[in-house]
Amino acid sequence: MQQLDVTFTALGDITRRAIIAKLAEGETALSTLAEPFDMSQTAVSKHVRVLSEAGLVFVEKRGRSRHCRLNATPMKEAIEWLTDYETFWNDNFASLARHFDKKKKDIEK
Repeated sequence: MQQLDVTFTALGDITRRAIIAKLAEGETALSTLAEPFDMSQTAVSKHVRVLSEAGLVFVEKRGRSRHCRLNATPMKEAIEWLTDYETFWNDNFASLARHFDKKKKDIEK
């Protein structure tokens, strides 16, 4: 459960989710990763550090640059946890639909 907390906390920020989306396209240098954001490379580095500490991003230093790549394993664990609740919600929505269908039939009588 602790890993889930760390994963959800890291993904709770819109900038970090955007970084994850970019890294899903492939490995990239940190400087390139920072380009589309309206913030300093230092600020982007801080977001990458949070993602790295959550195990969502691997950072490798190559010469003077740092390269980042996605590690989706923690997200897979989060998806598996969320999937456990899919049946709950599907059952509740089906029950709600049956309730409305019954109400509609009662009104039509």
